Amino acid sequence: MSQGQWYPPEWPDRIRALAAGELTAAPPRRAATVMLLRDAAGGPGVGGPRVHMLRRRTSMAFAGGAYAYPGGGVDPRDDDRLIGWAGPPLEHWAARLGVATVTEAQAVVCAAVRETFEEAGVLLAGPTATTVVGDTTGDDWEADREALVARELSFAEFLDRRGLVLRSDLLGAWARWITPEFEPRRYDTWFFVAALPEGQRTRDVSTEADRTVWIDPAEAARRYDAGELLMMPPTVTTLRALAPHRTAAEALGAADGQDMTPVLAQARMEGGELVLSWPGHDEFTQHVPAAPVASAGPGAPAGGGA
Repeated sequence: MSQGQWYPPEWPDRIRALAAGELTAAPPRRAATVMLLRDAAGGPGVGGPRVHMLRRRTSMAFAGGAYAYPGGGVDPRDDDRLIGWAGPPLEHWAARLGVATVTEAQAVVCAAVRETFEEAGVLLAGPTATTVVGDTTGDDWEADREALVARELSFAEFLDRRGLVLRSDLLGAWARWITPEFEPRRYDTWFFVAALPEGQRTRDVSTEADRTVWIDPAEAARRYDAGELLMMPPTVTTLRALAPHRTAAEALGAADGQDMTPVLAQARMEGGELVLSWPGHDEFTQHVPAAPVASAGPGAPAGGGA
């Protein structure tokens, strides 16, 4: 493991099996995650913004024990349902996210807003195109949140029931990373940035996390470098990109300038080693001995997910 990089011990065998044609890559599932920001206690510009992070339970099959942002998979029901929408039109979002249709763009943005509500209790929506919900802590809100988590309620139905419009203008698309082909659980994940709406607060409600923190992005990256916090490459990369910004508003304003080219890990043989790399992100390159430790075997599992 490099610094605090999440590096499963089964990766070398899975890479070998994929190269030998013994492993079929699982198709990546669409997903979204949100870097939720708030200004430091001293006010905007005092020490820079803080980002909300979750520590995934060690029992989780994917990235157990790693720090991440609220997020999860796209609900297919959000592709073509008519919903209240505020902010840039879907055509803008389709171009920015690099997807072929406006329905896919809607589903990805919906996933970002829904997952932030499900995992942090924060809702980027309001009664009108210029307002946002001020408090989501009541029992009735919690009942709806749990229904969304259980997929008993679609996000479109939730917004309609509440008379709310999704505030896509409160989000900025920041990055896109695709889980490597040798991983059994794969995601095509869009990273967004957003500022915590006034009057709302995060809640520790995610069943997938055992801890939540508000932390300075630069401090989080430093603790990763020191091996104190476990993270995946996209998390560390986005933290480093957030660090120079002095306020949450400044970071959100910088989103349109971020490169949305998908990042996909590559594995190759080089001499007597397997080399695992993420194009454009040399700090994560791994060199793995070529001699197999334990065979993944023909037909090794290749499930979906992220």
